[in-house]
Amino acid sequence: MRKAKISFKFIVLILAFLFGIGFSLPSFLQTNFGAKITLGLDLQGGLNMLLGVETQKAVESKIKSVASSIRYYANKNDVLLDALKVDATSVSFTLIDSDNVKQVDAMLKEIEGLEVSKNGLSYKVNLSAAEIKATETYAIEQATETIRNRLDQFGLAEPTVARQGEEKILVELPGIKTAADEAQAMDLIVRAAHLQLMAVDDKRQNLAQTISAEDAAAYGDVLLPDVKDERFKYLLKEIPVLDGGMLTDAKVAFDQRTNMPIINFALNAEGARIFGDFTGSNVGKQLAIVLDGRVYSAPRINERIGGGHGQISGGFTVEEAHNVAIALRSGALLAPVKLLEKRSIGPSLGQQSIDQSMKALVGGSVCVIVFMVFAYGLAGVLANIALVANILILIGVMALFGATLTLPGMAGIVLTIGMAVDANVIINERIRECLKEGMSVATSIEQGYQNAMSAIVDSNLTTLITSAALYAYGTGPVKGFAVTMGIGIIASMLTAITGTHGLFEVLCNKIEKSRNSRLWFGYKIKKEV
Repeated sequence: MRKAKISFKFIVLILAFLFGIGFSLPSFLQTNFGAKITLGLDLQGGLNMLLGVETQKAVESKIKSVASSIRYYANKNDVLLDALKVDATSVSFTLIDSDNVKQVDAMLKEIEGLEVSKNGLSYKVNLSAAEIKATETYAIEQATETIRNRLDQFGLAEPTVARQGEEKILVELPGIKTAADEAQAMDLIVRAAHLQLMAVDDKRQNLAQTISAEDAAAYGDVLLPDVKDERFKYLLKEIPVLDGGMLTDAKVAFDQRTNMPIINFALNAEGARIFGDFTGSNVGKQLAIVLDGRVYSAPRINERIGGGHGQISGGFTVEEAHNVAIALRSGALLAPVKLLEKRSIGPSLGQQSIDQSMKALVGGSVCVIVFMVFAYGLAGVLANIALVANILILIGVMALFGATLTLPGMAGIVLTIGMAVDANVIINERIRECLKEGMSVATSIEQGYQNAMSAIVDSNLTTLITSAALYAYGTGPVKGFAVTMGIGIIASMLTAITGTHGLFEVLCNKIEKSRNSRLWFGYKIKKEV
């Protein structure tokens, strides 16, 4: 009698089983070691928010940036300007010397997206309609990416941040269970983190506590409060020296004198040059460090400051300083975001979803297992072994890559169970057909797999393409469904085709010796094998 054939396919099945067990156990047992699947918002509870982006503020910020560039260029090239003013949609100024007209015109042409109108030596600069639209679109995209970066750095597991509609952003934060966690996350999300260095109007600062915002605007200034005492105001030049767009890094440190947390920031090459030139030409004057419209400090410039480094101190706690540094590092929001809708999902509701999904998973699995055994006998048992391996591999791979399991993802697992045995149904039917034709067991098995291969590959390939499309164009839960479906299909190709084939090869001699087709294939063949 021939010995059982231990083939490569059987070894692959054993290795797949070991892989699945090894990497899925931490998730099943919730151990303190090993990679585990992260539960999504709908399974562990958390926070669901819909945010709106105030894109008009981004346009106003762009206009101020243009004004800042014009002023810097004028100061650097000794171009005299009169009445440089900024409003929500335009920048206006007048040249003192007509000899500078060509020079200024050339400079303005280098800035993309501007519409320039002139009346003699008076200029009015607006953003073009295309540039306004591009600025608004970029503000939404930048807000989405910035919020995602902040939440990633904050350490929240698998947050979902996705654009929804024209000016809205969907944010889902799994694991947010307390009011304190919610407040901290909200502060991190909505914080503009708009850093500006602004010159103090030293000549009129003594009027800051008595004049109105309208009076300040008449001088080309703005009134901003002190972060420690909002009753105390600073009168600052409206056009900032530079803003946070030139910031490259921000880190928490401690003041050597007070031992209080501070934030050290660094500027890029352009920001360092502007910072150095301004401090060099304004020794003895005050420079205010403004974050989100509040003055954190306004030190007097004692000497030129090179290197592009600065410091923000404002009585932070360590936690506040850490969050502000994250917000600065991840970038300022070009446009403020506002909360439009908030929905909290409690952990009890998430646990209820898990319980119901597990009932569906177990119930579906039991039905499939019973059907396979009833319909195909011991061949159905082999298919069920491959099915268990498939589920273990699916969970193991998701845990290995830190994937998030959502409720639709669990639905994908249930669906994968049915699709995983579908391949074995086709294979077993093809084997039966060969046995009916009088072929030997070994030949029937080989022919059965060959005849079934094209149908299995075609169906699985089309499903895999669908999963890839859902992942590429879907968001949140749709991606979770696509991930579990995709991994499940690939795992089933390994277990249902390669794995069961290896098992049949190992057991082929026993099947032939038993001569009992009903036991092995669930169907009585007239001519027993």
